[in-house]
This record gives sequence, C-alpha cells and structure tokens, in this order.
Amino acid sequence: MAYTRAAAFAPATVANLGVGFDVLGLALCEPGDVVIAERRDTPGAAVRLIENDGGILPYEAKKNTACVAAESALRLIGAPSGVWLTIQKGLPSASGLGSSAASAVAAAVAVNALFGEPVERAELLGACLDGEAVASGYHPDNVAPALLGGITLATGLTPAQVHRIPVPDRLHLALVTPNVAVPTAEARAVLPKLVALKAMVTQTAAIAYLLHTIYEQDIVAMGAAMERDGIIEPARAHLMPRLDEARRAAKAAGAYGLVISGAGPSLVAICDDAQQASTVAEALRHVYDTSGIGCTAFATRVSEQGARVISSE
Repeated sequence: MAYTRAAAFAPATVANLGVGFDVLGLALCEPGDVVIAERRDTPGAAVRLIENDGGILPYEAKKNTACVAAESALRLIGAPSGVWLTIQKGLPSASGLGSSAASAVAAAVAVNALFGEPVERAELLGACLDGEAVASGYHPDNVAPALLGGITLATGLTPAQVHRIPVPDRLHLALVTPNVAVPTAEARAVLPKLVALKAMVTQTAAIAYLLHTIYEQDIVAMGAAMERDGIIEPARAHLMPRLDEARRAAKAAGAYGLVISGAGPSLVAICDDAQQASTVAEALRHVYDTSGIGCTAFATRVSEQGARVISSE
C-alpha cells in the first residue's frame, strides 16, 4: 500500500566505541531526528521545511543529507513520483551523535514507508550512505546502527558487510554534549596520515578485545577496552574541552570507562545499571556547568530497533 504522507524517526548514534574508528557504532534510544515525506508530482526530493536547526542546515537538495538520501531511496525503489521533506531536528549538528546520519536514515526510511515499504530495511543502507557522504564521507559507523539498531560492526559498505553485535543485557550509557561544536571535517583533519606498525597491532588487538568483552557481556572490561584507543583520541583530545576532568568525574561516579562519541565533543560513559548511569550523567553535567561551558547530559540505553516508521497515511 502506498500513502500520501509518512514520518520516520532515526536515533542518535555513538560511533567508534573508542577503539573501533569508522567500523563500530551503536544506536541510542533517544534523542533523534524525524523526517516527514509527502508526495509531490515533480520527480526527486526537495526540502519543504527544516525545524529546530537554528537556521544552519541547507535547503539546497544536493547539500542536504536527508534530501540526498531521499533521492537515492526514490531511485532504489523506482518511485513513480517525488517527495517533499520536512526535517525535524532533535540532534545538534557537530555534536558527535550522528546528526547527519540520523537525518539521512530517517529520510530514506520515510520515503520507503511512503511507497509501501517495497524494499527491506537493510537495502536502504546505500541510500543512507549517499546522504551521509554529503557531510562526512562514506563510512557506516553512524548510519548502520541508526538504520538497523543495536551495536554494529561494519567491514564494508554493503548490507552483507554490516554485522549486528549482541548488546550486553546490563549495558547502560551516560552521555554529555558540551555546548561547543566540533565539525567532523575538523576532527578528521587532525588525524595522523600514517600509523606506525606497532600502533596498528596494538589498536587491532584492542578492537578484538572489545568485541570479546561485548560477547562476554562483561561491562567492566568493556569500559576499559573502549579506552585503549592509542591513535584517534590522542589526536583529537585537544578538541574536547575538559576531557580528562570528565573522565575522572565519570569514574568517580561509578562509570567503567569514558570515550569520545564519534568526532565529539559528546562523551559517552559505560555503566551497568540505570541509577549508575543517571549518577554519572549528573557528574558529567556538573563538570561543564561549573566550568561555564554548559552542556546537555542524560542517561540512556542502546536501541535494538534503530530507525522506525512513526506514521503513514
């Protein structure tokens, strides 16, 4: 069945999980973006309205991640008409929570729903990556978990190369987003162009050990394993205000580890129950509030579902 209007939600994501640069990511239960797709006679996708973005996102179709993803999804499903998009931002840009990926994923899922979901969810991966590429290139560490939910390991850019990792039962998260922006392009620009063989071996072992801790559902070891990044965090640490202080505060409040979420400046702490995660979130909030930077801090969990259709009519 096809509809005249469909809306989809796509969640925030935490990319890298510390040591897994560009290959690991997880979906959060909240917050996220909503995209509404409505039929229009003209082929292709166009943006009707963008809400809650502070006026910074482009309306131009080729520069808007949601619009590019919608165009790609229309081609994929062979849609007989085009779409208007209304983008409702729930995620701040340049926050390290997968804002551009959430818009792209929500748009692709909404377009698919508008035309009666002719393709399976995983088949939308390429369309979502097309949208994400406008902002930060082709890498599925945010897109894959936003689209499919859970914790994902991406070994390539096709659905067959995205693997779901079991989410530990007791995994809880505390997140903080300081009121500063770290554009992905800036965060990538500071990364080393070459990595020593010894550093590569150490990082490879760290990723393997992290996956082992996740499969073992060992939250304590998982938090420690995520902190073993010897390549990306050292290069980006100067872009994250109060990183060391935040890590100390999180651990003093009971967290088992704290790492940069994606390109930052958001930070994510690993906990094993809801009360602990709430306590850690408040400790992180205190770090930034007392420093005059300000922040948003909250406790949440991993979303097993990822993106979802909210309505179709």
